[in-house]
Amino acid sequence: MAETSNATVSCRNVWKVYGAKADRIVGTPDADLPRAELLAKTGCVVAVRDVSFDVAQGEVFVVMGLSGSGKSTLVRMLNRIHDPTAGEVFVEGQDVMQMNDDELRTVRRTKISMVFQHFGLFPHRTIAENVAFGLEVQGRDRQERLTTANEVLGEVGLDGWGASYPDELSGGMQQRVGLARALANDPEILLFDEPFSALDPLIRRDMQDQMIALQRDLKKTMIFITHDLAEALKLGDRIAIMKDGRFVQVGTPEEVVAHPADDYVADFTKDVPRAHVLTVRSITQPIPAGNGAQYAADVPADTVVQELIAAFAASDRPMRVVDGEEVVGMVDRAAVMAALVEER
Repeated sequence: MAETSNATVSCRNVWKVYGAKADRIVGTPDADLPRAELLAKTGCVVAVRDVSFDVAQGEVFVVMGLSGSGKSTLVRMLNRIHDPTAGEVFVEGQDVMQMNDDELRTVRRTKISMVFQHFGLFPHRTIAENVAFGLEVQGRDRQERLTTANEVLGEVGLDGWGASYPDELSGGMQQRVGLARALANDPEILLFDEPFSALDPLIRRDMQDQMIALQRDLKKTMIFITHDLAEALKLGDRIAIMKDGRFVQVGTPEEVVAHPADDYVADFTKDVPRAHVLTVRSITQPIPAGNGAQYAADVPADTVVQELIAAFAASDRPMRVVDGEEVVGMVDRAAVMAALVEER
């Protein structure tokens, strides 16, 4: 199939089946059998089932699901750590499955970097040398790569730590080193396989904030794997909910919380405070013709509803909703309060 999408990463009908003669399972009724039944009947396990998606340049695309849902297997097929049993994977329009070993190595060294849950740092190398490892593999001059490494360490909040060794750093700091190592090659695409799941909650939140700040400046294309819905909602421009190897729903955080595709997604999102996810755009009302109301302020349409609660507690005047320079409607106290009511 010719790739026509302008996406930075595209998957088309991707499957991953483990076991003998795995390709015979693809697209058959057997593929829909419960895992234990399929294993008993065929000796195969289906990890990823007919998954297709596009990720735009600069987008943070989060894949979330429980253990065994297939999310880590999926992300590892994007750079062919695992080869798909069937389907197509495109990176910047190039068919990864058609690449020879040299072409694949070039893509891994220059276009895609990966951050894992386990840091994998070299204990006898300095932090700067760890960060510069990918540049060393590329054959860059030692001084150039160490200079780059120290610059990237500054970007992830580890300025001045380049001469230290991994055992001198906390777990959170080591994960920052892993992030810096991924950034040092200046890749277009960053893959994250549950990188923060082993960290303490406070450190984890700090790393999430660090990622958001970096993305604001660097605008990389990111595909992030997690089993934590709160993390997915915080980081993702779009979220794919995965179950039994399939995508159950793909949408913005607001869409997933406000309009779950089925009971499985609804159960996932039932405890999410709606006001922390819904935007003002979703509750905007038209301004009536001839309306002479006095507005308290203008509010951007992408403002999270939670941010308006204090303002409407202090004033009952409505606010105009703007999208850039355009006035798109209004929002009042009643609409904000209604948005806080659970609809399930």
